[in-house]
Amino acid sequence: MASSMTAFGRAEKAGDWGSAAWEIRSVNHRYLEMAVRLPEELRALEPAIRERIAASVARGKVECALRYLGRRDEHAALVVNREVAAGVVAAVESLPLRQAAPIDPLELLRWPGVLDSAAPDPESLGGTLMALLDEALAALVDARKREGAKLCGLIEERCRASQVLVTGLRPRLPEIARVLRERYRERARELEVQLDRERLEQEILLLAQKSDVAEELDRTDTHLAEVLRVLRQNEPVGRRLDFLMQELNREANTLASKAGSMDLTNTSVDLKVLIEQMREQIQNVE
Repeated sequence: MASSMTAFGRAEKAGDWGSAAWEIRSVNHRYLEMAVRLPEELRALEPAIRERIAASVARGKVECALRYLGRRDEHAALVVNREVAAGVVAAVESLPLRQAAPIDPLELLRWPGVLDSAAPDPESLGGTLMALLDEALAALVDARKREGAKLCGLIEERCRASQVLVTGLRPRLPEIARVLRERYRERARELEVQLDRERLEQEILLLAQKSDVAEELDRTDTHLAEVLRVLRQNEPVGRRLDFLMQELNREANTLASKAGSMDLTNTSVDLKVLIEQMREQIQNVE
């Protein structure tokens, strides 16, 4: 069953090493595009993270973020980065303030980078964080599958409705052709031109053949059957479905251009509406 490109996955865990939470979001996109946000001290894990995402997701714009909080040793001494602190103080003093309030030391210590903390070791934490990433990815994939099942149901519903339109029109083709031939004869009589009867019938036959839409209906049936088949495959099918929508739209346009009766005109319009509805849903299919 096809998957949606829109989903969210989250996983969190706490231990002696601290706590971590992964959040992964994905939306529709023509190709696979990834954005990974990590604490600077864990940036070495990014290549492996991208590989894991690419192994689970084939298409879509994916945003992956890690929130990490290391456990502080209560007995460890606090280390103040005096260079950063001095820079913050200098920046405050340079502001054109007439009556600047004294700088609160506790507020200064809260400034990022003023208090140095032991940086986490990517090698020791890597296994734990990557296992947690797998949990978030599994949640994301499950959500994409659930959403994809709903999308497939909507697409299949409209595909069946299109098949009903084509099936209902096909038995009326002989009558439509007969009406067209009679219309051509009537126009010839209105022109009051003396034409060879055999030649007139040949010309009417040629015009009727140009207005015949049996081949377009056959191709439309074939494309609709292919859409239903593709929807049942357990692999990325979004691009293939998008191509089929282009082909269906081309056949509907041809039907409209050949329309010589209200039946054909109405069917072509209804088909184009259903095809556009399917196309909009397919934009979210992986």
